[in-house]
Amino acid sequence: MTMKHSALFMALAMAFSPAAFSAASAHALPKPVTDADYYDNGKPSEAKVELGRLLYYDKITSGNKNISCGTCHHGHTATGDALSLGVGAGGRGLGVTRDTGSGEYIAKARIPRNAQPIFNLGAKSFTAMFHDGRVENDASLPYHFRSEAGDKLPPNLDNALAAQALFPVTVPNTMAGQKGQNPVANAADAKKWAGPGGVWDLLADRLRTNPEYVALFKKAFNIEASEITFVHAANAMAAFQAKAWRADNSPFDSYLRGDKSALSRGQLRGMRLFYGKANCASCHSGKFQTDSSFHAIAMPQIGPGKGVGYKGLEDFGREGATGSCRDRYKFRTPTLRNVALTGPWGHDGAFNSLEGVIRHHLDPVASLKNYNCKAQPVMPSRPDLDAVDCEVQNHAPSVMAIANANELKPMKLSKREVDDLMQFMHALTDPNSLDLRADVPQRVPSGLAVWE
Repeated sequence: MTMKHSALFMALAMAFSPAAFSAASAHALPKPVTDADYYDNGKPSEAKVELGRLLYYDKITSGNKNISCGTCHHGHTATGDALSLGVGAGGRGLGVTRDTGSGEYIAKARIPRNAQPIFNLGAKSFTAMFHDGRVENDASLPYHFRSEAGDKLPPNLDNALAAQALFPVTVPNTMAGQKGQNPVANAADAKKWAGPGGVWDLLADRLRTNPEYVALFKKAFNIEASEITFVHAANAMAAFQAKAWRADNSPFDSYLRGDKSALSRGQLRGMRLFYGKANCASCHSGKFQTDSSFHAIAMPQIGPGKGVGYKGLEDFGREGATGSCRDRYKFRTPTLRNVALTGPWGHDGAFNSLEGVIRHHLDPVASLKNYNCKAQPVMPSRPDLDAVDCEVQNHAPSVMAIANANELKPMKLSKREVDDLMQFMHALTDPNSLDLRADVPQRVPSGLAVWE
């Protein structure tokens, strides 16, 4: 390198240094992520992690023993399922090959929201879970979390990630199965979750009678078979997810830690846009690019919804958790870590390209009104399910209501600027997250199939 080129390189490095950048941008760059940002200082016990890994991929935790947590949040599909809206109890297969099943246990409906990615949810800053935040930390409550279980929520949950693990198993279409199919499904239908004969007790009883699991629980928690509860299972699964799917070694992280060569020129330009002109960081702030709040951005509505609004096919988002109409159509700001890996994007997976969802943010109302509901979603086809997928999007009053709730003002960016933002999104990918095969066990203690 000549002296002239060396001087130019140093000038560019100084111009794009965190200090110089922060002085020139609308939003300061976050501080680097450290072990202290995570529960257990990022190092949960290995025994707890291994137990959680096996439980996470074991269908013993579902009513009909035909689906696991890992089915819809799989290591091979970037901790999601690669579908816009997933297929829960009764479906067959993994990822984009999953179908709605057949016979007695056929899936009754699509899951109404996209399977949210799990990267970094073991960090302390993630205090609210699910797209509507319906499970969230609340130190004022004796059970420490606000949730739909109210005062029936059991004690001794480690964190919000563990608390959320209690709920998919209680939902008929997600994991419990339909009334009459099994005792867990019957308890779920009656909304009997806690106490003897409740969903959590019935599932824990399965674990108490499995010798291999009993040994694993004893090693992880120093408890006997009779002491095993589903809270122990939830804490173990949270420990596994927190350890396995920590993602803070991206090129952006390296840049924040002082490596000025970690980002390309295009990624640096994209970073400047993200924290400056494009104003992305007004919501996607902090170490994990989320303000952990809830916003309405006119995301198109597809699928069966949450039983409210037009024909019961709408999803009112945060309002379902708070009861306030002011929260209608608001959803939690997602973390952008590994965002390039976690499509489809949006709370209902409405967009099948990262560029598509970025462009939606530039003019949400126009994007909503021009949305192609037949072409964008990625879901297995079945006539009865297909018939309702676009009903809300084809209902002008519903679309208008979603548009009127939008919080984002239109913004013009050139094609190059959008390309630069895309490059920065890829700079948020941790290379350690590109191959997660080792996180998936070859077998589980129940003996049930892992790969079907």
